[in-house]
Amino acid sequence: MTPNETRAIVTVSLLAAFADGDKHERERAEIKRIADGFSQADGLHLPTLYQDVLMKRVSLASVLPELVSDDARRLAYEMAACVCDADGAQSTAEQAFLAELSTALRLDAGSTGQFSQQAEAMATAPLAGAASTAGATAAPVDDAALDSAILNAAILNGALELLPETLSTMAIIPLQMKLVYRIGQAHGYELDSGHVKDFLATAGVGLTSQYLEQAGRKLLGGLLGRVGGGLLRGLGNQAVSTGMSFAATYALGHVAKRYYAGGRVMSAQVLKDAYARMTQEAQGLYGRHLPAIQDKARTLDAGKVLGLVRGG
Repeated sequence: MTPNETRAIVTVSLLAAFADGDKHERERAEIKRIADGFSQADGLHLPTLYQDVLMKRVSLASVLPELVSDDARRLAYEMAACVCDADGAQSTAEQAFLAELSTALRLDAGSTGQFSQQAEAMATAPLAGAASTAGATAAPVDDAALDSAILNAAILNGALELLPETLSTMAIIPLQMKLVYRIGQAHGYELDSGHVKDFLATAGVGLTSQYLEQAGRKLLGGLLGRVGGGLLRGLGNQAVSTGMSFAATYALGHVAKRYYAGGRVMSAQVLKDAYARMTQEAQGLYGRHLPAIQDKARTLDAGKVLGLVRGG
């Protein structure tokens, strides 16, 4: 993939992020932070791209001619679809944006439709899996079991971060939401997706911005979209993966455990500070659990990802 194609894919992804015109200010701030963090990545100046998109100085018509190869056009569509689905079901504006994108890229309607259906299924998967105990008599909280569930979820999401498929990257967010739901349920709270999303946002975890950061690291590291050797490349190149998904999932789990055990009385700032501290702690644990993350990655493939999100 050429640098121009990489730049075009990132631009399309940013256009998708603002397609609905309804991003919360904290999510916009997170996207800007991510762009600033990638300021000189792979010869791209992402803060400038971010401003170009925000100020409507670029459009699909101006950027799509840069996508020459079939692989680049397909990857641009897949990333845009995942960006639109990262925070839930697509809005009417996002659906229109993706339809325009698919037509302009001259992609096969059957393949894009199938991909969109899979992404939408992940975005709208119920929080309660097949093993849900909703409505059951409350049982004492098993802290050890929750600690184990948090670590296992962090290892799984760390493994998904190493896979080259766009849907694998997207699966990380709903799996984090399911973990928070399970922890709340263990403490006697029946949560809906709106509450869980608010919890993540208050802690400082954006949905669209998190997907953009995860996918952006893979794309700029040359992993995203690769098949065959992509997995081995990911396992051997930890510069692509900084353990962000492991750390974020581990931190969210432990902060959620403290939050629900304490009766949901933590202020927004205390919650955010606790998440930041726990993320630093989790980053220090990443190296210890890296072999388990790599082993887990070797057992996964794209076909299993949707089942994981559905809890099957």
